[in-house]
Amino acid sequence: TSLFLDPDALGPTGGAAAIVEIGGKLLCAKCSARVGSLAWANGSMCSSGARNGEIRHHDVRAPGCAASLSRAHALEVCGLKWSSPAASSSSSGSRLASGGNDNRLNIWDDRNLAMPAFSLTKHSAAVKALAWAPWQRHLLASGGGTADRMIRLWNTATGACHHAVDTHSQVCALQWSQHDKELVSSHGFSRNQLVLWSYPSMVKLAELSGHTSRVLHLAQSPDGETVASAGADETLRFWRILGGARDKPGAHELDWRTGVAETRAIR
Repeated sequence: TSLFLDPDALGPTGGAAAIVEIGGKLLCAKCSARVGSLAWANGSMCSSGARNGEIRHHDVRAPGCAASLSRAHALEVCGLKWSSPAASSSSSGSRLASGGNDNRLNIWDDRNLAMPAFSLTKHSAAVKALAWAPWQRHLLASGGGTADRMIRLWNTATGACHHAVDTHSQVCALQWSQHDKELVSSHGFSRNQLVLWSYPSMVKLAELSGHTSRVLHLAQSPDGETVASAGADETLRFWRILGGARDKPGAHELDWRTGVAETRAIR
């Protein structure tokens, strides 16, 4: 139900969390319930969120991949995201955002994973979509499910929500641009679209259609120009919509606002 690639390891799940070296060596497999979310921290720890509300933190450097445990969700943990090292400072450490089917968003400090620093309850549906801004420490975007439809922007230093936007659709995934202060969101019911937002105004810059079912996942290309979207319609779509692509000579506004660069069927 979840897959996350680290430069050194791969984490497939299906009733248990397994951490496997690229060469194929199984490092660890520990979990007592279905795993629906994974997140890597600094290449040495993999956090897994389970159906029973537990989060396990697997240290791949330790013998047997020793795990610590966090508990603060009443239902399945459907979203996990560690802040990037570049957006953190050595004095403040990294932070983990966890979203659950209990409509709760928890913020954890890596120096104390026994208790969340903040437990936030403004969403009114499951919180699957999470994204830390790569260029501003403490800025987190979260998205709610069908009964909520909100994108919320948080200052995780204080726990304050400083912006909320009703997207009118289930929010499935979020991705910040590397180059510009822009945010991409992907959606499910009722339009299955992608939306490009300007930060901090949260003005809608573009709305992109093409998927025929929920757009479950987003990923950004290494050059920061293309967003890949994976849908429940079993297609991957590649969108050249971010700042680096738009600034190139010959790039026209019509192209990035309306067109998909490439589509591939998963099956």
